[in-house]
Amino acid sequence: MYNNKRILGLIPARGGSKGIPHKNIIDLCGKPLISYSIEAGLKSKYIDSVIVSTDDKEIAAISRSYGAEVPFMRPEELAADTSKTIDAILHAVNSLKSMGREYDTLVLLQPTQPLRTFEDIDNALNKYMENKCIPLVSVSPVNDNPLLIRSIQNDRLIPLLNASSTCRRQDMPEYYRVNGCIYINEISEINENTSFNDNPLPFTMTREHSVDIDELSDLALAKFLILQA
Repeated sequence: MYNNKRILGLIPARGGSKGIPHKNIIDLCGKPLISYSIEAGLKSKYIDSVIVSTDDKEIAAISRSYGAEVPFMRPEELAADTSKTIDAILHAVNSLKSMGREYDTLVLLQPTQPLRTFEDIDNALNKYMENKCIPLVSVSPVNDNPLLIRSIQNDRLIPLLNASSTCRRQDMPEYYRVNGCIYINEISEINENTSFNDNPLPFTMTREHSVDIDELSDLALAKFLILQA
C-alpha cells in the first residue's frame, strides 16, 4: 500500500511463444524466467498482491511455487498470438473485482525482464506518487542514437530524424526507449483504449536492468549479467 492506495502487481504470462518455446518458464541460472519478476514484486514494500495471469497450467503451478497468486486462469482467446495485453489486464482486474478484491493502482510487470529489481519497482512507485499518479513507463537509454539511423528508399539513405548528425557522439542528445519493465496506472483510468507504452511519465533504468528476453542471445546476456553481479 502507498498513500492509502492498494497496489496490484500483475504479471501477464501466456503459455505460447514464437521465438523461444515456453519462454516464460525457460531456465535462467537455475530458475524459471518468470520467477525473477515474481520475486521482485514480492520484495516490493508497496505492492499488496503479486498475481500472475496465465492460460498455462504449468506456468500457474510454477508461479504459485514462487509465491505468486494465480486465482483464475486466463481464457484461451485472451492468450493467442494476436491477443492484446490490455484485454488480459482488464480480464484480470474484473476477475479480481468479482472476487471482492479491488485495487487502486496497477503495476504491470512483464515476465521477460528478469533483471528489473524491487528497488526499480519501488523507486518507480515513488516517482509515480510524487507526480500525482501520472501514468508511468520505464525507459532506458538507446544504444544507437537515432541521429545515425537511416532507412533506404529507392537505393538512397533517408535519415530517421530531420536534424543534422554532424556533431561529436558525446554531444548528441540522449534518447530513450520504452523497455517494458514497469508500467504504472490508476486502475480506474484503464480501458480498452489504454496504451501502456504511451504512458507520459518516464522512469529511467540502466540498460543492464532492462534486458528483454526475446531471443536466445538475450537469454545469454541475462545469464552473463546475473553471474557477474
